[in-house]
Amino acid sequence: MEPFRAFRIDHSDKGIHSEFTTMTIDDLTVGDVVIRVHYSGVNYKDALAATGKGRILRKYPLNGGIDLSGTVVSSTTDRFREGQQVLVVGCGLSEIRDGGFAEYARVPENCVVPLPAGLTLFEAMAIGTAGFTAALAVIRMEQLGQQPSLGPVVVTGATGGVGSIAIDLLSSRGYEVYAITGKTDQRAYLESIGAADIIDRMSLDASDKPLERAQYGGAVDNVGGEMLAWLTRRIQPFGNIASVGLAGGHELHTTVMPFILRGVSLIGINSIEMPDSLRDLAWQQLGGEMRPRHLDQIVSRVIDFDQLIEVFDDYIQGSVTGRTVVRLHASD
Repeated sequence: MEPFRAFRIDHSDKGIHSEFTTMTIDDLTVGDVVIRVHYSGVNYKDALAATGKGRILRKYPLNGGIDLSGTVVSSTTDRFREGQQVLVVGCGLSEIRDGGFAEYARVPENCVVPLPAGLTLFEAMAIGTAGFTAALAVIRMEQLGQQPSLGPVVVTGATGGVGSIAIDLLSSRGYEVYAITGKTDQRAYLESIGAADIIDRMSLDASDKPLERAQYGGAVDNVGGEMLAWLTRRIQPFGNIASVGLAGGHELHTTVMPFILRGVSLIGINSIEMPDSLRDLAWQQLGGEMRPRHLDQIVSRVIDFDQLIEVFDDYIQGSVTGRTVVRLHASD
């Protein structure tokens, strides 16, 4: 196989540096399945890794990109065949093994998911890690009894990829969704993907009471920190909070009172390590009854591989709305 292009992240005494380079299949981290990558997506985590703003990689060097979709080129396992369309999300991509920002990838067979019926390779990365995380949040909440009758569900970080797809999924399942955002100029966008109301993040009170008047049936929280603590005090009895991000901080200052007196559940969502049965259920649902209805609006940019470096600062600055899909081959 001919050499191919990859976006590779390395470190030295001067810090993290990343660049396009040329590789061969034998240069990639070990795996059972070689995939011609058609699409990947840009996530906040990818921007942190590529710019060195966050220590994401656990070994160096590695190709960036925490997700990918493509076509199997070769496989040493009977589970996958040449030409089969597949996707990989999480599973240590761009942490301990080479990721999706390359024209080819090689991954262990247990990381690979057959492309669900109902999705194209492009749509799989329009959903990507962000949508997969949102789906896990909704599934886990409903496993613990979340239902529309409990009241509105709040989504924080609403204009990002996870937030946008969470709004789409929840609204399509009959929930009234309230979007909390600092980007109030994006009201039209948020309403178009299913938000029933927009709450200005700056308007929230800073009370540190152990409990406040219960207003919301549940929440999908991308922020963490004080936002998550605020939410614990506002959730209805037996509502659920899915914690999926920590853009606002990793510490949580709250009390046990929401959990004991109201039976609120705080659910941690890990999109990297989970039972295969839960991973497969989420992708089956995303290709079926949970298929996002507004991907055309949520995908704000489709970029060629050459343009990748240009978008990272937008993620670091928090100016991105929705999802960015990366096209690895110009012919796709």
